[in-house]
Amino acid sequence: MRFSGFESLHDKAKSLGRAKVAVAAAADKEVLEAVKLADKEGLITPILIGDVNQIKQLAREIGFSLEGAELMDEINPVAAANKAVDTVINGRAHLIMKGFVNSSDFLRAVVRPERGLRTGRLLSHLAAFEVPGFSRLLFVTDGGMNIAPTLAQKKEILDNSLLYLKSIGMDLVNVIVLAANEVVSPKMQATVDARALAEMNQLGEFPGAIVEGPLALDGAVSAAALKHKGLISQINGAVDLFLVPTIEVGNVLGKSMVYFAGATMTGIVLGAKVPIVMTSRNDTPRSKYMALAMAALNR
Repeated sequence: MRFSGFESLHDKAKSLGRAKVAVAAAADKEVLEAVKLADKEGLITPILIGDVNQIKQLAREIGFSLEGAELMDEINPVAAANKAVDTVINGRAHLIMKGFVNSSDFLRAVVRPERGLRTGRLLSHLAAFEVPGFSRLLFVTDGGMNIAPTLAQKKEILDNSLLYLKSIGMDLVNVIVLAANEVVSPKMQATVDARALAEMNQLGEFPGAIVEGPLALDGAVSAAALKHKGLISQINGAVDLFLVPTIEVGNVLGKSMVYFAGATMTGIVLGAKVPIVMTSRNDTPRSKYMALAMAALNR
């Protein structure tokens, strides 16, 4: 199955019932806007951890009744992040969401040595894009966590994404390992790594996926471009997941889709015991809401 857009993803998440979400340092207006919407839609039950007086004040400002929400008072954002992790470890929450707390402090709580959310896997970011003119969601990894991953790390990043996508019902995932062109050259490490990952796929290391690369962006999304270049592809332009060589490529690709093509974007962090909602301050409440839906699918 493929998701035609965020609405189809959202509908499937809602069909699973409410997910309990621990929000670390929840006194954040934009985050509470998203939580309010997700609660109203029956997607989540929030556990709001932070300065309760501030949370209540912000909730009044946005018309969020807090009915059904659990409030845990903790004015220190770092301590709030640790309490949010505790709620997951204790089985009281399915997901964890970052609020008004420094990203580094939040992640330190997530990966703390004792009673943390480590699994032994690399943490990586998976973004989803609804792009006008495309009949399906497009996924990109990793444009948010790992700066310049090695081949071994790229394999882990791909494993994380495939594990998630297959868990939400995508039984065959078309993956393009992006590079600037299709010629493998030792002067361009991205092409060497892409070929290695494609060869791993041929050896059966990524079941439930077709992995092709190196391939430039035009050939990843256009059968006509492939034909023009004289390239043969099983995916033939019907890509589901882009594996990017560096964080810069993922960042620019994602922002280009948003600002030049009018795409809507959201994303989550994978590799921990539960999905992590860790959105940007610039993300809209709807984008944060769709990140909650994306995370709620995998519990």
